[in-house]
Amino acid sequence: MTPRLRPLRSRGSETGHRTMLVQTVLLAALDGLSYGAQVFLVAVGLSLIFGVLRIVNVAHGSLYAIGAYVTATSGLLIAAAGWSPWLTYPAMVLSACLVGIIVGGALEFGLLRRIYDKEQVLQLLLTFAVFMILEDLQKAVWGVTPFFVNTPLSLLGTANILGINYSIYQLVVVPLVAVIVFVGLRYVLRHTRIGRIVTAVADDRETAAAMGVDATRIYLLTFMTGASLAAFGGALASGSTSLVPGMGAGMIILSFAVAATAGLGRIEGAAVAALMIGLGRSIAVYIAPEFDAVVPYLIMFVVLLFKPTGLFSVPQTRKV
Repeated sequence: MTPRLRPLRSRGSETGHRTMLVQTVLLAALDGLSYGAQVFLVAVGLSLIFGVLRIVNVAHGSLYAIGAYVTATSGLLIAAAGWSPWLTYPAMVLSACLVGIIVGGALEFGLLRRIYDKEQVLQLLLTFAVFMILEDLQKAVWGVTPFFVNTPLSLLGTANILGINYSIYQLVVVPLVAVIVFVGLRYVLRHTRIGRIVTAVADDRETAAAMGVDATRIYLLTFMTGASLAAFGGALASGSTSLVPGMGAGMIILSFAVAATAGLGRIEGAAVAALMIGLGRSIAVYIAPEFDAVVPYLIMFVVLLFKPTGLFSVPQTRKV
């Protein structure tokens, strides 16, 4: 009887396969970290607005898109003027603040403060109408042709991590900004006078107003801050992604998924939920690309199935 011969495996091929697997996992983790940080900036602005104003702002996605377009435009102007390309970084912050103050301030002052006491269905319809108007305005100003300004990305170059050349901008800058925003928000809300006032208005607007707090001013300040965070998320995205019409729609849906997973109004939870969804989506891109758009909502579904109020929600009393 002739003995069976076992196929020989090359040690080199096994090592190469193992190395490729490690690099794929690492690449998915890095992509998830960078993407989760961008989503966090938008979602935390949405959570901040809901936590204080108790309004679900569908137009939040348009603020993200406008922040990206304004930042890209400022980058092109800096290049055309022959100024230092490093000015694109402060231009990101300035662009986000301008969008938050001008567009966000006009939206809160001109519309939202008139519907705070209305039903949430009406709030959703009105903010959705604003979202559609702003989407058309973007097309009128910047057109429908995608464009990409990669100056912030190219300035910092790449770093080699276990054989992977990865952008330093996405590896360091984007996550670092998200961490700074998270720590800064926590510190302001917990350890400063303005933070305590914002918390008091969020807990009970009538009582805070009776104690002399200008709740209307706090609402405006909070909304402009949340709008600036959304625009800042878009500003960071403009350095690594192509800007296309409709980009705000995908981001607002994803931000709602993060906010719902964390618990509406929970800033700490938004960070964890954004990281979960970012990593889940990036892993799906490398393992099962056809399901990458579904994974964030699948994570939200599983969380809400077992904890309908979100991962970090806390019991709240109802006024009767």
